[in-house]
Amino acid sequence: MLSFLFFIIAALGEISGSYAFWAWLRLGRSVFWIIPGLISLSIFASLLTRVDTSNAGRAYAAYGGVYILSSLVWLWLAEGVKPNRWDMLGVTICLLGTLVILFGSHGSAR
Repeated sequence: MLSFLFFIIAALGEISGSYAFWAWLRLGRSVFWIIPGLISLSIFASLLTRVDTSNAGRAYAAYGGVYILSSLVWLWLAEGVKPNRWDMLGVTICLLGTLVILFGSHGSAR
């Protein structure tokens, strides 16, 4: 379950870091927005290395579902757009995939 905590904090780092670049390039904010953006993206990248899995690709794949959920929370809280039922269905499917990837059997498939 510690992996989910790392995923959630990593998602916050990735979304806030990416948003800093969005604010600079799309919203006309100061170029200095990229400084906290780069720090946030560094936090994101370092936290994914803490996930308990032997393969980076598996950690990234499992993280995807949590990222999607976090993006919808950002959509709602930061942008004021409430996710609809299709958003919720999609994120539920993705989170089920996250669980399968993290907790499924990963024996040698060669």
